[in-house]
Amino acid sequence: MADRSEQLVLDGHYGTVAYVLKGFPRLSETFIASEIYRMERAGLRLRLYVIKPSEEGARHEMVDQIRAKPVYLPGTTSLETTPLFRWLALHFRDFLPGLRAAIQRRPLRVARAAASAILQAVRARRTFWSWPRKVYLKEFLQAATLADMLLQAPDVRHIHAHFCHRATTVAWLASIMTGLPFSFTAHAKDLYSPSLNPAGLLRRKMDAARFVVTCTQANSEYLKQQGSDTPVYCLYHGLNADFSRLLRERPAERPTNGHLRVLAVGRLIPKKGFDVFVEALGILRWRGVPFEALIVGESGEHEEEIRRTIAVHGLNGSIQLTGPMSQAQLYEAYQQATMFCLPCRVLDNGDRDGIPNVLVEAMACGLPVITTGISGIPEIIRNGVNGLLVPPDSPEALADAVLRLKCDADLAGRLSCGAQATVRERFDADRFAAQLAALFREAVA
Repeated sequence: MADRSEQLVLDGHYGTVAYVLKGFPRLSETFIASEIYRMERAGLRLRLYVIKPSEEGARHEMVDQIRAKPVYLPGTTSLETTPLFRWLALHFRDFLPGLRAAIQRRPLRVARAAASAILQAVRARRTFWSWPRKVYLKEFLQAATLADMLLQAPDVRHIHAHFCHRATTVAWLASIMTGLPFSFTAHAKDLYSPSLNPAGLLRRKMDAARFVVTCTQANSEYLKQQGSDTPVYCLYHGLNADFSRLLRERPAERPTNGHLRVLAVGRLIPKKGFDVFVEALGILRWRGVPFEALIVGESGEHEEEIRRTIAVHGLNGSIQLTGPMSQAQLYEAYQQATMFCLPCRVLDNGDRDGIPNVLVEAMACGLPVITTGISGIPEIIRNGVNGLLVPPDSPEALADAVLRLKCDADLAGRLSCGAQATVRERFDADRFAAQLAALFREAVA
């Protein structure tokens, strides 16, 4: 039998929340799938609108339990590699029906959205004499198609986008066209890279939004510094639903054979610091410390450099790059490891992690963790209490920390217990999901 909140939805007392996502489902964004799953479990009715179809063959089990099925906007080639008139020749006909229908239904609102997109394109020019930024034409056409879909779905009362750049720009413009309120969640690169929200765009989207959500206090402070009066809520991701289930079904156990097995997890991109991780392991090899290491994660622009660094240090037999794993496979990797390392860094363009979700997973499994004190990480790690913090871009400090944990079983045990207690007491995903569901219920009531 449906619970009370779900029955209210079925009886029509609550409207529907329309999620706008750049891509779905994605292996590296389990936190989005987990949020959607938990929103449905809380009794909310959702529609999913996806800008870019997923090109990944594999997906996590949790995705199959989500009732809302994604609706995809017309696919396009990249505007960065395709001249504008060529792009229009290829794709304008795909967006024309939605644009025409939106104009017929809401002509003045579509005109307002067009003006907003044009002004932003002009403001965001790289120099005074540059052409207006063409990406905003693409996002306007995507927003018009989305607006047409939303206007055909009278149950939708609110729009919510993930990542505060492109998906949120489409949601903002669609909100102007439809009159529906919107909100968004800001994460990491989307928030701190100036090129993704140029010329005051983040502030304008914040001013237009009903509320803003983010996943760290550091992000929350940065958003509040933009000067908008829109409420900002810090709601940590916590553990995704699949991982929480695995912990309940198979409680984590640490290996006792004394063999050093170091685990790192994340996409192979520069901000994760995997080159530093490999350099640190090279130092350990030079010191005569035997080990095995796994780097788990999707391929990225840093992969070739990581492989070259492994080869330079003669570590091909000691470090394995496994590619992405399912949640069940990743859980087994956590079980078999003796410690977890993630030497995150802040890039020159501002890109950084917030609180990496894999860090929370490793801590929940009782792994002693070593990471850096950037961004929101100090919100979860207290150095020497539930993990170790080392400076970013310091292979020597990372190697020393690994050796320290290997040689000090009492310290490793204290960090393990502290890590599990932190996740249990402060990063309860169900509690934060309930707070988000309450915000949505208020928005669609």
